[in-house]
Order: sequence, then C-alpha cells, then structure tokens
Amino acid sequence: MPRSQAASAAVMSKVLAPGSVEKQKRPVAGRVGSRQDVRMQAVIHRPGEGERHSAGRSAEVVIKAAGEDTSGSFFLSESTIEPGFPGPPAHRHETLHDMFYVLDGTLTMRLGEETHELGPGTFVCVPPGVIHTFSNHGDTPVRFLNFNTPSGWEHYMRDLAAAARTRPLTPETIGEIASRYDFEAV
Repeated sequence: MPRSQAASAAVMSKVLAPGSVEKQKRPVAGRVGSRQDVRMQAVIHRPGEGERHSAGRSAEVVIKAAGEDTSGSFFLSESTIEPGFPGPPAHRHETLHDMFYVLDGTLTMRLGEETHELGPGTFVCVPPGVIHTFSNHGDTPVRFLNFNTPSGWEHYMRDLAAAARTRPLTPETIGEIASRYDFEAV
C-alpha cells in the first residue's frame, strides 16, 4: 500500500473515546492535474461569526470564506452597508465573477446602463467585463452576500478596512484601493 494510503487508513482506523471529537484532514478529491496533496478542513461560521472588518461608519464586511479556506476557488462575505453608502465607482473585472445575494434591505445596482432596485432574495451574477456598481439609496441598512470566483477578493476587503481606519471611504478611495486587484474603474 502506498505511504499516503497507509497513513489515511491509520487515521481512519483510530478509535475515539465516546464523546470525543477529532479533526481529520482528508485529501481533496481531484481530477487529472489537480493538487492531490492539498488538505482541506470544513469551515463553519455561525451567525455573526467570521473575519469581521469595519469599512468606515457606513459598511461592515464579515469574511465567511477566503482563498485559504477554498483552495483558491472562491471568496464569500456577508456585507452590511448603511443608508447613503455611495459604493465603489462603476467598474468591471477581467476574470472575476462578482455575485450578490440580497438578505435585507434594497440594494441599488447598476449593470451596464440600467439601474435596478434589488430586494431580499434577489441574486445577481456579474460576469467578467460587465460594468457595474452598487450602493444603498434607501433609508435602512442593506445586508447581502458577496461571492466571488476565483478567490482573492478577501485581500481587497482587508485593505479597504485598513484604509477606513484612516480616511473616509469615498468612491475615489475605494477605486484607488480596488485598482490593486481585478478592478478597472470606468
């Protein structure tokens, strides 16, 4: 038996005392050309949990899954934007798929030349190349999930939060920080 299979068999045959819990790292099932040696763990964030970042007085981002959790396949955050949040400048991505799922409130989203008011339960998938932006023109906070593939957007969110500690997050500031990533202001 190959060494890696023997090690897996040894871990799987371990008997645990009643009530004990042991985290097991398991190889990721792969296909030809994938990294067979990558080990992943399940990630659980209960309500309110995750990597929390304040983005100024008008926004909060809670990172639920980052590239290190997903082997680089996607990023997921739960974001809350306050009334009057201006959003980033209109932009497009070269390779990133930018997805939004509205949980609470009404998210204003520009897609190309059209503007949409999106309520709870609305899902939007913005493929690479499509000009878009979002904001909160309402009088209540908007809470939404932001899902991006591939991962990497978590680095932008962390940089944005760091900037928010020293200056207001205007569309210009957001655009300047985002320009370091797959973000082209138009």
